[in-house]
Amino acid sequence: MMKNALGTPDPEVGTLPAARGFVPALEGLRAVAAFAVLTTHVAFQTASSTGSAIHRIWGRMDLSVAVFFALSGFLLWRVHALHARSGAPGTARPARTYLRSRVVRIMPAYLALVAAAFLLVPHNASASASTWVANLTLTQVFVPDSLVEGLTHAWSLSVEMSFYLVLPLLWFSLAGLRGRAARWRIPVISVVAALSLGWALVPWHDLGLPERLNDQILPPAFASWFAAGMILAELVAAPPGRMAALARHRHARWGWWALAGVAFVATTVPQWFTEGFVHPPGPEFAARTALGAVVAFCLLAPVALAPAGLRFAGLGSGPMTMLGRWSYGVFLWHVLVLYFAFEIAFVPMFSGRMLEVWLVTAVVSTVIAAVSYSLVEEPSRGWLTPRRDPGALPESGRLTDDTPTDASPTDGQPSASPAQTSPKAVASDGPSPSPA
Repeated sequence: MMKNALGTPDPEVGTLPAARGFVPALEGLRAVAAFAVLTTHVAFQTASSTGSAIHRIWGRMDLSVAVFFALSGFLLWRVHALHARSGAPGTARPARTYLRSRVVRIMPAYLALVAAAFLLVPHNASASASTWVANLTLTQVFVPDSLVEGLTHAWSLSVEMSFYLVLPLLWFSLAGLRGRAARWRIPVISVVAALSLGWALVPWHDLGLPERLNDQILPPAFASWFAAGMILAELVAAPPGRMAALARHRHARWGWWALAGVAFVATTVPQWFTEGFVHPPGPEFAARTALGAVVAFCLLAPVALAPAGLRFAGLGSGPMTMLGRWSYGVFLWHVLVLYFAFEIAFVPMFSGRMLEVWLVTAVVSTVIAAVSYSLVEEPSRGWLTPRRDPGALPESGRLTDDTPTDASPTDGQPSASPAQTSPKAVASDGPSPSPA
């Protein structure tokens, strides 16, 4: 039995369903976010992301990146939050096992995309060896001029991979805050998240950062988005308190989602934020990033903090969870599909007709994602994951974050599909990608 902050047994610690089990509605949210990002790309390349209010909404759906970062933070951190609340020594899982699971989850399907993008897009034929290496190793945000056609969206996956690599250091650094001291974990994470917003206010290029590197797509800029999910993980591990109570009522979700809507709409007001996909001034970028963290937290909170028995009929439905399973494939392939969608739909780029291009991109991307899941992602996990006794608890009874999506409710939720995208440049002299 876990203990509370006073050191006494507390049967309520870690009892919210999202603290341990598979939550179908989270898969549904993942699907929603994936198609929202697809929408913002289509809007950009059909000249439908600026101007009218509805166009600005399409254009700002790149804030769905924040949802994916927060979802990763939540699903990968909750096992460590529970471990700390229990007061157990050490860490919740071995770093080596965790890192291997991340590579197995991400790289096989991603490498297939890299090969396709370099071989199918004529513009990429002249790419240098360093550009190939940067994209193959997911280090493109650190290498100048490495965002290429069909792969520019992978900057966010590069950022997420950086988070995966740093995560063991984060859980080791907070290992002392366990048992009674675990109550300090949320304040510490919150302070770090707030401080990270200052990243955009530092003149990095004046301090020596190469001009051809975009400081607004480097990993530290998005710590607040990952932290939003980590804080939710700490909340679901703790005894249900006021935050959980706010999500307990069957209609409370609409209040959370309304708050997310207000924060999102604020980012579309042209008097406050620049339209389109540009490199904004530091203060504007910091403000938009902060609002992205609010959007992500408020979208995920009612699902993550929901008590047992509270259902989300739409998000948790069979079709939505299926799309959630395929969402990583939708993320990986939709930008490359969009590159060819204009030819398929007989529509010139930047000529409007967003609906036609959206339908082609969404349908083809979904089909390829389903194939990728069945023929690449799942088989790769079977081949590359060490076998264990089917009757044994994973990780010798420890909670994990990478059990299959068809696992029983008592098993762990699979960790979030890597984050989605930033709008892609359509030519070498086109607008440079910017983060959400």
